[in-house]
Amino acid sequence: MTVNESLPGTSLLADPLRNKGTAFSPQERAEHGLDGLLPAAVETLDEQADRAYEAFLGYDKPLNRHIYLRQLQDTNEILFHHLVTGHLEEMLPVVYTPTVGEACRRFSEIYRRPRGLFLSYEDRHRFRELLRNRPHQDVDVIVVTDGERILGLGDQGVGGMGIPIGKLSLYTAIGGIHPARTLPILLDAGTDNEKLLADPHYLGRRERRVTGAAYEELVDSLVSAVEAELPGTLLQWEDFATAHARPVLTRYRDRLLTFNDDIQGTAAVALGALTTATTVAGTHLTDQRIVILGAGSAAVGVADMIRTAMTDEGLPPDEARSRFWFVDVDGLLVASRAGLSEEQRVYARDDYTPDDEPAKLGLAEVVRQVEPTVLIGLSTAKGAFTEEIVRQMASTCERPVIFPLSNPTSHSEADPADLARWTDGKVLVATGSPFPPLRIDGREVPVAQANNVYVFPAIGLAVTAARATRVTDRMMVAAARAVGRCAARSAPDDVAAAPLLPPLRDMRDAAREIAVAAARAAVEDGVAPHATEEDLRAAVSRAQWTPRYER
Repeated sequence: MTVNESLPGTSLLADPLRNKGTAFSPQERAEHGLDGLLPAAVETLDEQADRAYEAFLGYDKPLNRHIYLRQLQDTNEILFHHLVTGHLEEMLPVVYTPTVGEACRRFSEIYRRPRGLFLSYEDRHRFRELLRNRPHQDVDVIVVTDGERILGLGDQGVGGMGIPIGKLSLYTAIGGIHPARTLPILLDAGTDNEKLLADPHYLGRRERRVTGAAYEELVDSLVSAVEAELPGTLLQWEDFATAHARPVLTRYRDRLLTFNDDIQGTAAVALGALTTATTVAGTHLTDQRIVILGAGSAAVGVADMIRTAMTDEGLPPDEARSRFWFVDVDGLLVASRAGLSEEQRVYARDDYTPDDEPAKLGLAEVVRQVEPTVLIGLSTAKGAFTEEIVRQMASTCERPVIFPLSNPTSHSEADPADLARWTDGKVLVATGSPFPPLRIDGREVPVAQANNVYVFPAIGLAVTAARATRVTDRMMVAAARAVGRCAARSAPDDVAAAPLLPPLRDMRDAAREIAVAAARAAVEDGVAPHATEEDLRAAVSRAQWTPRYER
């Protein structure tokens, strides 16, 4: 089947009369003209999910499975969320990374029905009016992107809408946020993607991206509209380019209930996995020497959060900062380099001189000199963690911690199977995209996927339940530590074979624990009303929606 063919088997599921979850009375059958068309009894939600699952398995290509699920979401949202929740581990890579990358790239081609709010630059003075026309008045979570830096694929224009749609479906499947209380938004600033500009079927604004003051006006117009129409709604920034991501977060984080998942969510998951790794290795977080490949907003965000956790554990701030070495395409980040952002300059090394020729201090040389215990990749440079580099690291570290976190799979810095072979099975690994389990010493060891789903749905659940007004750094650190605790509780007796993150199949339960931890931090930080832990647990349980048909 090609992606342009219609998807079978959805019209029956889309019939709202069949969504009642009960049998029709003779009077109902007559009123709706159903006599001779439907049996007297209808399928239960579980039976419909079984039928939908069989249809899902009938598509062999991930993109076609993605299209099927998206059409099911459009025609029967309750069934969609029940299905995804019941098969979360299997469907997560289809609903979100890595398949969502291909869906974004081909968004205009596979487009079926409208979903979400597209806000064009030309309409920036009408954003409040457009937002007022939303289908549901009460909104708990907004995810917004401008499509400029989608995963590792770059500028996808309005195709980036696949990311907010996918993220919000996971806010529901994992966090339990009611789907009617979510809103995906695409800020259409144009695109610099030549292929999209030349595509006659491209659905977005066929103009170059606006920049400078015009771009800032576009973003501020959205923020002003949200403040006026949806005060108290969580606004998540998603897949903005490095040049915009940090400045936008800094500008609005004290004005709105907001966070950036690429900066803060990625960082929290990385910290959670690192916390587990240090426990398995028998070391302490404050003992680590960390080399990071990539110096964009996500990479700096990871360092910021780990550094915050180090200082919380007693390491002096300057010493915590000195535990990081950043390497990008131009080599090691050093203080003498021009053009560094304010955030990058925090980690620029001042113990190297211009005579050291930083460009020659690439990853291999830095690993040789530093003898790191932790190697993190957020570079989108496929295969950058070479055999030479990994073997060098393993020669000076008993249990090397290596996180190739770039998405999608085609941009990963290393394959976990190679890392295991090059370290004689000693590596502690977490990846950005899903990989099959490893075989180490006759054991099957799952590869932890450091997916942001471990954090962002729980943050949405936490702020909704606790009625928080801001998302603070301490809330994200608390969430990260809760991720580590959930991983420890789910570990088998053989700790060496345990993944560094909780099993995805248990994430709905884990989300409650992570949400309670973040909610407690919100209360302690004074950004949520006073409540006891018992109160917060009850509020989190009440806020977590379960898909069911109303009778």
